[in-house]
Amino acid sequence: MSDTSEKKRTTAAERYDRALRRSLALYPLSAGCPVPMPTAEWPEENVALLERYRDWLEAGGAAQAVIDHHRLPMAGHVLGLALKPHDQLDVSEKSLEAVNGDLGQALAYIVARGKSDSWVRNGRFSLVWFRRFLRLERGLPVEQRVMDSYDCPARYSEGLPAWLMVQMKQYLHIRQVNWRPSRLHVATNQFWASYTRLWRWLFARRTINELTDIKRQDVFDFMDEMLTEGYAPNTVNQHLYAFQAMLRFLQGRSCQVPLALLNVSGLKEPDSLPRFLTDEQVGLVRNDLEERVKIVRTQARRRDVLLDRAAFYLLWQGGLRLGELEELTLQDLNMAQKQLIVRRGKGMQDRTVYLTETAVAAPEDYLAVRGPGNSDHLFLYRTRPLCKDLVRDRLKAASDRTGVKVTPHMLRHTFATQLVNAGCRVTTIQSLLGHKRLNSTMIYARVHDQTVARDYFEAMAVIEKRLAANLPQEIDQQPPTNGHHPGVNGNAMKLLRLVAALEDESLTESKVNPIVKTTKRQS
Repeated sequence: MSDTSEKKRTTAAERYDRALRRSLALYPLSAGCPVPMPTAEWPEENVALLERYRDWLEAGGAAQAVIDHHRLPMAGHVLGLALKPHDQLDVSEKSLEAVNGDLGQALAYIVARGKSDSWVRNGRFSLVWFRRFLRLERGLPVEQRVMDSYDCPARYSEGLPAWLMVQMKQYLHIRQVNWRPSRLHVATNQFWASYTRLWRWLFARRTINELTDIKRQDVFDFMDEMLTEGYAPNTVNQHLYAFQAMLRFLQGRSCQVPLALLNVSGLKEPDSLPRFLTDEQVGLVRNDLEERVKIVRTQARRRDVLLDRAAFYLLWQGGLRLGELEELTLQDLNMAQKQLIVRRGKGMQDRTVYLTETAVAAPEDYLAVRGPGNSDHLFLYRTRPLCKDLVRDRLKAASDRTGVKVTPHMLRHTFATQLVNAGCRVTTIQSLLGHKRLNSTMIYARVHDQTVARDYFEAMAVIEKRLAANLPQEIDQQPPTNGHHPGVNGNAMKLLRLVAALEDESLTESKVNPIVKTTKRQS
């Protein structure tokens, strides 16, 4: 920011006082309604707190318009109504929900002004942000968004019996032990969508009083219907395997499960190769992200583009899964050793990932502008841990700019493919990728034509040399013909001439049928 813009910059207190005067002039309140006091009436520490709050919001990447019109005014209303030192404010959830709470009364104030429903929703969300900041100021833990881990959306439970839903919730509870907290919400929804699909189909079309009423043909009918509707084989298999997993769980709970249902095989799925980028395509995406770092102007935009570049290098040169990138913490990154620790990866396995100089420099540059947050996650967006959709969207924007289709998992595939083509041992790649089974890594051993082509031409060179060594030596000693060396091709020409000479020679009866001649002699 230039010196000129610094001089024109108003303080957070001045901006709030201006907003308060304007709102009172436009929206007069009825007598007896509490009115926030201007900052001149506040305790001095609250004025300083409001300034720190604005700096915290800006450091987290919040839009300036959102700060000026929503976040800062709502924080000011809290301080202007409470009129007590901020360390005495009640920052509990109850304070936010209660109309007369230290936080809730600010929301009641904008409701009394006759603001629209959308404005009130934005106001409440701004209070959530201010409460988070106050808790961080005091060193208190900040609650993450938590969903009811057992509630099944109505669209997935409709038509299913209560006894089955009870068992499914118990099975879900077991499955959730191995799920990362950041994916709990998404994974739970995916569980209900997949694990109830075939059951909903059965109870809607068949009369089922107990598990033995389900027939093998019912499962085949479900699979046929899905294929007729255009679903891919892997989607059909996903629902089938989820159904069978639930049956095995019920079997372990002493339920009588027909074994025929567990023996239904899935559909044959296409054995497709992983999707990866060529070296040229990787270069285009990399150059695009590097160029954006050079031309960025504002501090907020610089933080965003440095985050994009750092995430790109860790996905590409570290081979990280998107969920692993989300979960990285500051403690997991070891700049001095050029490595990072991936904790609780797929299959609950930890592993070490090594980084190049470039891959280390990218997160280092980002950390210089990262700013504070409510957690120790490596990547933050607006003070909160990175979410998968943001990374996908940023890579999609890079795809649009460069014309190269790129996704987070394509970068992981590219990482493995490039290592294979560089001659890296498969067992090493297995360790870097965090594969439990070597077969998963062996997919990349056949993924690129470059590796196959190199092996082919090297083998054929050996074969041609061996063939040349077994041909008559006098043929090899003849001078070149038509500018070509009489190597393998020259030997082949000599052989053709010999064959032609044999064809021109008149054949006697003994040459045509030597067996007949021998028989006559013996007789």
